Amino acid sequence: MRRGSSESELAARWEAEAVAAAKAAAKAEAEATAETAAEQVRVDSGAAGEPERKAGEEQPEAPVPAQPSAAEEGDARVPQRPPPTLPPSKPKPAQGLCLHGKPLGKGRSCKRSSGHRSGENGYQRPVTVDSSKARTSLDALKISIRQLKWKEFPFGRRLPCDIYWHGVSFHDNDIFSGQVNKFPGMTEMVRKITLSRAVRTMQNLFPEEYNFYPRSWILPDEFQLFVAQVRMVKDGDPSWKPTFIVKPDGGCQGDGIYLIKDPSDIRLAGTLQSRPAVVQEYICKPLLIDKLKFDIRLYVLLKSLDPLEIYIAKDGLSRFCTEPYQEPTPKNLHHIFMHLTNYSLNIHSSNFVHSDSASTGSKRTFSSILCRLSSKGVDIKKVWSDIISLVIKTVIALTPELRVFYQSDIPTGRPGPTCFQILGFDILLMKNLKPILLEVNANPSMRIEHEHELSPGVFENVPSLVDEEVKVAVIRDTLRLMDPLKKKRENQSQQLEKPFAGQEDALDGELTSAPDSNANPEAHLPSICLKQVFPKYAKQFNYLRLVDRMANLFIRFLGIKGTMKLGPTGFRTFIRNCKLSSSSLSMAAVDILYIDITRRWNSMTLDQRDSGMCLQAFVEAFFFLAQRKFKMLPLHEQVASLIDLCEYHLSLLDEKRLVCARGIPSGGRPAHRGTPQESSPSAQLAGDNLQPRTSCANKLSHPRHTLS
Repeated sequence: MRRGSSESELAARWEAEAVAAAKAAAKAEAEATAETAAEQVRVDSGAAGEPERKAGEEQPEAPVPAQPSAAEEGDARVPQRPPPTLPPSKPKPAQGLCLHGKPLGKGRSCKRSSGHRSGENGYQRPVTVDSSKARTSLDALKISIRQLKWKEFPFGRRLPCDIYWHGVSFHDNDIFSGQVNKFPGMTEMVRKITLSRAVRTMQNLFPEEYNFYPRSWILPDEFQLFVAQVRMVKDGDPSWKPTFIVKPDGGCQGDGIYLIKDPSDIRLAGTLQSRPAVVQEYICKPLLIDKLKFDIRLYVLLKSLDPLEIYIAKDGLSRFCTEPYQEPTPKNLHHIFMHLTNYSLNIHSSNFVHSDSASTGSKRTFSSILCRLSSKGVDIKKVWSDIISLVIKTVIALTPELRVFYQSDIPTGRPGPTCFQILGFDILLMKNLKPILLEVNANPSMRIEHEHELSPGVFENVPSLVDEEVKVAVIRDTLRLMDPLKKKRENQSQQLEKPFAGQEDALDGELTSAPDSNANPEAHLPSICLKQVFPKYAKQFNYLRLVDRMANLFIRFLGIKGTMKLGPTGFRTFIRNCKLSSSSLSMAAVDILYIDITRRWNSMTLDQRDSGMCLQAFVEAFFFLAQRKFKMLPLHEQVASLIDLCEYHLSLLDEKRLVCARGIPSGGRPAHRGTPQESSPSAQLAGDNLQPRTSCANKLSHPRHTLS
């Protein structure tokens, strides 16, 4: 009888202690919530006294709405659960021990009993997002954060946030931790001139692989070359009547674009010197739907630069012209609603059709276009495969210089955020369904409303269901992929699934099964709309990454952290360490090569902040050296052979330095590892799983798989 009464007393005492602990946790949580609210009030009140914006800084395009309530912000707090009913048969642990009999340190709680909860009541902190610089993407971002039940800070936060969402560039804020949705240098890299140069480099190496980008000339630098080449082709084929499209380098939303039939029609007077441009061959035979020309806006997530990770949204937008298409003639060249698909232009046409249907109107979902093509017997898998290939090859062309920008803004060893970015790829389908890259946008519009004209000159913003369907999914699922707490939750969930031995099973079962509602916070969300394409298809495209390997060499010899240009001493060190000088290439000749190429490239670039050799100039010099050393081979094989040779000599140098650092006698050095073709030192230098060069036969006979 005494035993039964003591057990009931023990159970009652345990229950009382559990209630007291729950009350203490609730009190602590209330104090933390009050502190967070007070902090936000301080930030809000400090907005009025915020320092003046720097000269030239862009003002937000839309007023920042008032801070939403906790429910709107997606506060992921879990309601307090009643204390668990514990089995009375458990003996009370001794003083100073946890419920599992383990000693407790001062100020510490039992790790096992707390499971994956941050507190005793099962509260788990939400991901925090700073949206103070979101600008035009703010509405779609707010909806995404609310769906994810994360915490938004629309006016910024004194404490660090997990994710910072910028509207324009990486430099919108000074960030030293967390994740930011912009890469340094991306805006510069996708400008029309820079993109054309990057793709041209790849076209020189792999002309067949990069024939998805129209032939381009850079104005005014290449105007005479443009005139000469057009005249030469016309002399050989008098029936050739081309059309060209001129695009200002820094233009957007169709600004300044016009069509010409002859080089003499280019508007040389006025702003061409101060506003360079790109002239391209115009695609005269596009695929038409309802007799209208259209393009495709696809959203691509660059999740990581090293290692390279690329995702493509499964749906996009199709933007239609508003005038039936006819092939260009001198009479219709100026009909912008017929030839230019830019939404910002066609929205001003009287024929523009706003529609809430995904398959009608002047803006539709890309999936609706694919369904229509499929009904006509088109192989949709082949279309998607070609588009995926175009996206991967384009990103491969951009990444070398992006890596130079990245190491300049976030040098190795210094604090800084990790980066990701959503890019907008504008693609045109030709009549034969071949995709053509028009341009890449670093800041694609994420607005989910359109302007509706109530009366002449009076507009109101009306929600666009088509935009919201596509863009909210892209932003939300990008955040899901970048979730910094996801891995931690998964690890904790796996720990909870491990069964405990002995008498701890029943007790832990009660304590750790309580927050099951938090086990999968994404259970209420649809499947992710972003599909990984790299490194999924890396084996099929790694052979294209020759310029990436050249960028590795370039960065290695930059010397000073944070710089983007190679000095003459660095270039000489590169030649010497890779053993490229010879009787036919003296160091004096190397200096002359450096001076000639560097001077020419510096005259073509607008950025004169640093003197020295930029990456593109280094690539040109590398091509020259490869052609001298490995004659009678295609250019891509010459370059690959020289890269192998450089990586081989540098790997031997690294081994020698490692031996010296360890104090091993020189006689203990490992035996010679063979020729560059027999070894793969690139694995040590590249650092991002770039494949060493394979044989010519393997490259040229590379199978073309269907990417689906």
